[in-house]
Amino acid sequence: MKRTIPLIITFVTGAILIVAVFIPRDPFNELDNRFSIFYDVIACFAFILGGGNLLKVHINKVQNKRRDWQYSIVTISGFTLMLAAGLLKIGVPGGWSGDYQGDGSLFKYLYDATFQPLQSTMFSLLAFFVASASYRAFRAKTKEATILLVAAFIILARPTPLGYYLTFWLPEWLRFLHIPNLSTWLMSVPNMAGQRAIMIGIALGIISTSLRLILGIERSYLGSEGD
Repeated sequence: MKRTIPLIITFVTGAILIVAVFIPRDPFNELDNRFSIFYDVIACFAFILGGGNLLKVHINKVQNKRRDWQYSIVTISGFTLMLAAGLLKIGVPGGWSGDYQGDGSLFKYLYDATFQPLQSTMFSLLAFFVASASYRAFRAKTKEATILLVAAFIILARPTPLGYYLTFWLPEWLRFLHIPNLSTWLMSVPNMAGQRAIMIGIALGIISTSLRLILGIERSYLGSEGD
């Protein structure tokens, strides 16, 4: 029974939302908005469970002195500090009625002075990983890799002076071969076609997965049989 009831709830909810899309009439037209409110409520509980699980995992790691447990102390400290700054509205102009993200609040200060610089640092480091991965992926060992390498060079050269000087000497009737124009064409035609193909594939995957969930074929979210 404990597995049957969730299956029934999933089927009824999914069926109602599908009907609401194809029959935009009362009482179905408002169901999508109403269910969105329920999803937000569930998400709030999910955030609480996620935060509790985060603290549980890292506190357990610190207590058992597992590998790199010092980083868990940093994680716990940062989590609790930001949580307290937001929930207690420390330094918020206007007190409890003010905006916790307003100027002068501790939350905004920590975000601007800590989170944003760390985020920028992470993205700057990612550039080196992207460069090394690109070098390995773009080595012209095959025809496909060669095409990818040429396209990547054209895209990367577009915003630089090199992209202009390499092709500015071409005559007017070959203007479409200028790197800025060629880069625009690559982004608006082949790239757009690839993006649409990916989005169509994602949509079909979502549809098939949703149908498996609604019809009870996919039951992994219920846990194992012994749970």
